[in-house]
Amino acid sequence: MIRTRWFLAFLPVFVVACTPTRAARVESVKSQLITEDEIEASHSATAYEVIQHLRPNFLTYRGETSFDKSRSTPYPTVWVDGMEYGPIATLRNVPAAQISTIRLYRSWEATTKFGVGNMGGVIEITTRQ
Repeated sequence: MIRTRWFLAFLPVFVVACTPTRAARVESVKSQLITEDEIEASHSATAYEVIQHLRPNFLTYRGETSFDKSRSTPYPTVWVDGMEYGPIATLRNVPAAQISTIRLYRSWEATTKFGVGNMGGVIEITTRQ
């Protein structure tokens, strides 16, 4: 009985201590975002070069994502200003000077925001307006 009370008394402390901090969550989002300032500082010519220089993990192979290989790719799909742009190779066609932000959406985020068929994730580019 006393052990149970002791455990219940310290349970909130354990829960709070094991929860990721706001700073850790913000850092996780930052690692998935490339800002305009970072793009300019990279002195890269294309979106592909920017990503390769600043966040090469965006370009990595994520393994098989579906039994039906025609429906999904293990590499992220590229979207520009809310429209599907193409496979990862199309990043070489986007001039860095026109980019405002580049964001990586992991597979579950991409499926939620962009729909099925994006199991490799999505690299979303927002251009300067």
